[in-house]
Amino acid sequence: MRARRGRGERTTLIDVATRAGVSAITVSRVLREPEKVSPNLRNRILDLIEDMGYVPDQAARALASRHNSTFGVLVPTLTNRAFLSFMQGVEERVRDTTFRIQYANTHNCADEEKRQVRLLLSQNTAGILLAGLEGADGIHDLVRHANCMVVQVVDVGIKIAGSVVAVDHGAAAEAATRHLLDCGYRTIALLGGMADARGRRRTEGYSRVMQQAGLYDPDLIHHENAATTTQMGCRLLRRALKARPDIDAVFCQNDDLALGVLFEAQRMGLSVPDQFGICGYNDLDFAAVMQPPLTTVRTPLFEMGYRAADLMIRGADGDRLVHHSVNLGFELIERRTTRRRTL
Repeated sequence: MRARRGRGERTTLIDVATRAGVSAITVSRVLREPEKVSPNLRNRILDLIEDMGYVPDQAARALASRHNSTFGVLVPTLTNRAFLSFMQGVEERVRDTTFRIQYANTHNCADEEKRQVRLLLSQNTAGILLAGLEGADGIHDLVRHANCMVVQVVDVGIKIAGSVVAVDHGAAAEAATRHLLDCGYRTIALLGGMADARGRRRTEGYSRVMQQAGLYDPDLIHHENAATTTQMGCRLLRRALKARPDIDAVFCQNDDLALGVLFEAQRMGLSVPDQFGICGYNDLDFAAVMQPPLTTVRTPLFEMGYRAADLMIRGADGDRLVHHSVNLGFELIERRTTRRRTL
């Protein structure tokens, strides 16, 4: 039967140790390093913890430790489907550890990024994962002097102190644009949402290839300052065709845009891929089951989250890989929204 305590009183680690007839250190070891305690004693203490309703005091633990066992994950938006796979990777790696995850939405705002980083560092956080990075210059000194592991997963080309687990979005956009050119498309539009760090890198990659081909035209680039959606893809295609009615292909900076483009092209009577080519980005779960299936750039979002969380865990355990850099690469997935034209 659970021991009763007065209103507002909290069962302490010492209470559990007293009931178990062991030291407080032994109870703490059961919670933090259970493999170091014999199975019989461990199970007896765990049963008492459950029976007495003991919950560890994380604030007290943080005072006794060099970190608070929490990883701060800063994301630029909560509406982009691409971040779901990334966050699943983070969660999978942190599961079954003593660490917890604290998410914060920076709304693609450099000032908010800096504020959140300062807040996390003031809380003695175990690690910081930057999934958005609009203010690299503003947080460089904060990250350089941080007493915890900091990992950015935005782009391998963005240099700040700390570690990097990412892809080269510029190179990925180059590969997508080059594929469309190799298929025989020539008037290729670029459609995107908010011009964040990833979007800017993809725009640069697209522009380089189009300039090299002598086909670059700023009227082919269309963005909306908002998170990408299927409806945005419809609007951007209409806007692009109004500016350049001869567009014969589009490179979309996210697959949800590409889905909207496909719907709108079908409404307009454009034959995909014979008259009109579409290439997406990220290879989200619906890309393979679209009709026709979407040609896209696959980025390893789950692995990115998993590997970044693994670096933070290793850093919190004392392995400071301050300038560790991992380029996870990308893969162009050719499906049926593009087709190589015969001359």
